[in-house]
Amino acid sequence: MKTKDLAKELVKLTVLEINDLSKILKEKYGIEELTGNNTQINNKKKEKKEIKKKIFDLYLKSSGNSKLATIKLIKNITGKGLKESKDIVDRAPSLIKNNLKQTEADLLIKEFEQIGAIAELK
Repeated sequence: MKTKDLAKELVKLTVLEINDLSKILKEKYGIEELTGNNTQINNKKKEKKEIKKKIFDLYLKSSGNSKLATIKLIKNITGKGLKESKDIVDRAPSLIKNNLKQTEADLLIKEFEQIGAIAELK
């Protein structure tokens, strides 16, 4: 039976026959029914995205009210000189540090929040 023929036959099925077919596919072949809002599939996709994203880059979005405090914090985090740190602040949004683990990145974000600056992870 060709695919087009199969499609024609499937369209002719009643609701009861479709339910029976669904049961057979599930019991005999282990095929689960799929819907547009299948939460299992959506959850698995989210888990895969979360698993993939273990390393983050920290970006400065805004220095906030205290540009000097932001420059000092960047200097301490990166180990760069005062001029390089100032350049990072002046070029915001700009990369501060890359290849950070989630826990380290979250701590750094909090430090920026404490001084009124805005940083984000990508």
